[in-house]
Amino acid sequence: MEERTRAYLRGRFRDHYRRTEITPPPAANEREWGFIPWTEGPDTTMVRHRSLLELGDLSEFLVRKRPRHVYFSAGRFRDPGASSMHEKDWQSADLVFDLDADHLPNVTLGEDSYAEMLAKCKDALLRLLDFLETDFAFEDLEIVFSGGRGYHVHVRDENVLHLEREHRREIVDYVRGIGLEFDELIETETVAGLGRKTPTERRTLRIEGGWGARIHDHFMAFVDDLLELEEEAALERLQEFDGIGEGKAKATLNAARNNREGLEAGNVTVHTAIAQLAERFADEAVERDNAPIDEPVTTDTNRLIRLPGSLHGGSGLKTVRLERDEIADFDPLVDAVPETFESHEITVDVTDGGEVELGGDSFTVAEGDQSLPEYVAVFLMARGRAEKEKE
Repeated sequence: MEERTRAYLRGRFRDHYRRTEITPPPAANEREWGFIPWTEGPDTTMVRHRSLLELGDLSEFLVRKRPRHVYFSAGRFRDPGASSMHEKDWQSADLVFDLDADHLPNVTLGEDSYAEMLAKCKDALLRLLDFLETDFAFEDLEIVFSGGRGYHVHVRDENVLHLEREHRREIVDYVRGIGLEFDELIETETVAGLGRKTPTERRTLRIEGGWGARIHDHFMAFVDDLLELEEEAALERLQEFDGIGEGKAKATLNAARNNREGLEAGNVTVHTAIAQLAERFADEAVERDNAPIDEPVTTDTNRLIRLPGSLHGGSGLKTVRLERDEIADFDPLVDAVPETFESHEITVDVTDGGEVELGGDSFTVAEGDQSLPEYVAVFLMARGRAEKEKE
């Protein structure tokens, strides 16, 4: 990035901060702060180990420094401005989750457009929130579009603030489905056998919630689809699974036909063939329903995370706080475009042209000098795809 481009972006970031009110996180004075300035050269230098007291009034700091990126720590400390983590004296930390479209297993880099990547990331966000709200019953959540390729979720329930890394790791494993064992989701109950002297055991999949419910949903959807098929087609479908031949397929189909109500109630172990089939859907549920979070972010109790309301120096988009009921209609490529950059056009020298979807429009940008809406030009400059036109 050339100096005139950096100078232009610095100035326009300052203009944005002059007209924007930034709300700091809770306990802002107890957190470490850091930022990346618009420095020369290919490498970025993080300025960190700052307390809010050292930065001064946050709004004034942002106008004065107009940083490329600005962050605060998930951790809270007695001395957040100390130069070492030991001297900071850790007290507690938010539980933070990071979803990045670049790391999603269903995103194909180089093929999926930016809009497609962000749409897939929103789907992953909704899966994550299902875990946090339903399985863990967390209530104090802050949901944030990162301004780049994904979303952050900050959990600030009192009962998570003091969790150590290993306990946060357990939460990560749960939402990722790591180490999930089907047998651990089976509840065993001793029941009196009708006409028998000795009791028997009834083994039932727990379907009230959690991974048991997710596995059961996928399994029952398969069972219902199976039962709608003609017998020959149903047997062929079952034999698509490894280890299921003609004989086992017939036994499985008969068990499904004869025990549909029991299966709906979670009694998936009523027949050996059914139990083996149901267990296969544990892996399918994990693949479809897990939340593909950036694991090190959640386990790191000192992590620096992007400040909501600030601008992302790699896109020129806003980092946006979202209410829970705003997520469905939120379009980051429209709603995160700063108003500061919407009023006029500027000319830039495009070095890497192509399609750009932004502000509700699609632009086909050619290389060379181009007059573009400023928010498109800022996006291209921030991503290293254009330089400010020489005056």
